[in-house]
Amino acid sequence: MDIHGSNFVLRPWRLDDAESLLTYANNARIAANLGDAFPHPYTEKDAEIWLKARVQDKEPFEHFSIDVDGTAVGGIGVITRQGPLRIAAAIGYWLAEPFWGRGIASEALALMTDYAFETFRLLRLEARVFPWNAASARVLKKAGYSFDVRLRNAELHRGVPVDVLLYSQVRHPADSHPRH
Repeated sequence: MDIHGSNFVLRPWRLDDAESLLTYANNARIAANLGDAFPHPYTEKDAEIWLKARVQDKEPFEHFSIDVDGTAVGGIGVITRQGPLRIAAAIGYWLAEPFWGRGIASEALALMTDYAFETFRLLRLEARVFPWNAASARVLKKAGYSFDVRLRNAELHRGVPVDVLLYSQVRHPADSHPRH
């Protein structure tokens, strides 16, 4: 399943994405803006673990690579929940530095948001952003997300407690029916 943007494709991850993942994910500026689950330095072993897990994913997919001209240059995904929390999910993304400033992240986020709401029948998507990542806050706003709250000392980032800015996009219950 592919989702086509104006100059990129959101597609499932493949094992042959390892080289581009190593090239683009091993970047301190990217890691500085992502949670500790995104390792730095990003090693061959990290790529192998991620890709082996992703190629076993079944539809509906929660994680996609951002592909420009046949090369994975970033990632975007949702983390769905079960039980009473199933109406909300977390969404996150990263894009290789050479592709910043081209509108790719905003468009990819908007496409993934629509896909997630429709596919998983969500009422709420949430994105967490570190306060120093103004570019990501702009991406979220451009994709229709609203600022909710600043969560003080909400997360350890590289061993240091940091604040997190919470953004969300909400759909009216009449627009989506939660899965049962």
